[in-house]
Amino acid sequence: MNTPNSTLRAVRMGLLMSQDDFARAIRDSGRRVGQPNEANKRLVQRWEAGVIAAPRPLYARALESVTGLPIESLGFSAAVPLGRLSSDGNGGHDIEPAAVSTPEGVASAAGPAPQSSPRANYSGVWLSRYEFYSSGRDTSLVGQHFVIVLQHGNRLTVRSLPNGSSNPASPLTMDLTVDGSVVTGTWVEQTAEDGYYRGARYHGAVQMLVEPTGRRMAGKWIGFGKDMDINTGPWELVFRDASTTQTTLNQYNVPPQ
Repeated sequence: MNTPNSTLRAVRMGLLMSQDDFARAIRDSGRRVGQPNEANKRLVQRWEAGVIAAPRPLYARALESVTGLPIESLGFSAAVPLGRLSSDGNGGHDIEPAAVSTPEGVASAAGPAPQSSPRANYSGVWLSRYEFYSSGRDTSLVGQHFVIVLQHGNRLTVRSLPNGSSNPASPLTMDLTVDGSVVTGTWVEQTAEDGYYRGARYHGAVQMLVEPTGRRMAGKWIGFGKDMDINTGPWELVFRDASTTQTTLNQYNVPPQ
């Protein structure tokens, strides 16, 4: 049984692209670097459905270019073969094909073990809100993002919308696991190059409890400070809309107020 690639789907939807748009962007990326490909909507559907465990290197490079993320962060369940160097017999090196691929770049691999089912489905648009202390400004601040949450089994993939941040150009990602009313996982935020934190990348862990209504998760984050210390603070996710249609995502693709 194939495990859907919720991460890739969340990334695509976070870019406000349909599957056709995404395929077109991948083709355009290949053409720009002189490595044309034949990406189409059906291929994107097979990636997102988990039918293809790992894309061919040709597509992997285009995926990285379009999403701005390394292929390891795009949710494929098998390692993407990128080839290996070997001697060409003339004092140089060639790249050998990494594996025999099936049509459309399927790298054969066993799928992950099935996951246990959670008690509820949390897919939709949520407002992420956390608090942190800025030592440089000697004050407590709040970071907010409108995020899209996609669920498969007991895993939640969280990605901020492109313009849905209170701090411009600071994308947020979270990878969470649900165990009853307990939500545990990791978070990463990449700050803006021209912002106060000058492109610094922050990451850490988070643990929250789901309220009985299922419309709010609240808990604490933990992360690393610049002075080799451990920082923590409150974090919550508040439900906004169960829809993940393009119209709904466009509605929330604005800075939270």
